[in-house]
Amino acid sequence: MIKKRRIPRLLQLVLIVAGVYFGFILTFDVILGQLIPKSLLTMYMFFVITGVLMVFTFTEESTRELIDPIKALVEDPSKKVLRNIVFVIVPLLAGIYTYSSLLPSFEAPVELRTIHPAPPSKMKAYGKRFDLATLENPYRKYEKEDPDKFRELVREGGDVYIKGCQYCHGDKLDGKGPYAAGLNPTPLNFQDVGTIAQLQESYIFWRIATGGPGLPAEAAPWISSMPIWEDFLSEDETWKVILFLYDYTGHQPRSWEHE
Repeated sequence: MIKKRRIPRLLQLVLIVAGVYFGFILTFDVILGQLIPKSLLTMYMFFVITGVLMVFTFTEESTRELIDPIKALVEDPSKKVLRNIVFVIVPLLAGIYTYSSLLPSFEAPVELRTIHPAPPSKMKAYGKRFDLATLENPYRKYEKEDPDKFRELVREGGDVYIKGCQYCHGDKLDGKGPYAAGLNPTPLNFQDVGTIAQLQESYIFWRIATGGPGLPAEAAPWISSMPIWEDFLSEDETWKVILFLYDYTGHQPRSWEHE
């Protein structure tokens, strides 16, 4: 009967760690098309190696199987050549990794954008002060009370959007207007359920009226290319364009009653 040869435990450990490492690279870079940060990959691999070592040293027997090849490499005179090669290659690889980590990067630093910064409790626009906790769209009531009038208000809001907003946010409200590629950050995609569908109309009113310069100074810098539309749109036009945003995308604004 032929006895099957087992893969040495040390080689098993190396193969598992290497497989997980290249699995991360394949999954993120190739399949998902997302570059995994080096610092995050290093953290993942630390936990992977720690977990694998814990499994491989769970018993005294498995620990011996893992350590014996290393002891033999260090102590066995017949392995002198192999030992010298390993003692040269391992520090060399460690040095290369350390050196590459210390090299300066010429890439622009990552900027983390807060899509929905916390609004102030009150705002000033159009020569008035508004309490955002109680502010409501004065035209929203016509959605139920007078649907014909509501459709007319939505149409007027659409005209305002096409004249002033679609250049950045796109004619489909998907953030892909003709100017979008030249803006940093790119305009929001209102079709995404993570944007206006998560917000009250008072929040949208604040963002449109005060624009990027109206963002709060706390936890700055905020990033926004939004102009101060208070300088270009009337209060009524702002409320109407908000009606259009929700109507076109099929979203309903969140209300305080459902919070």
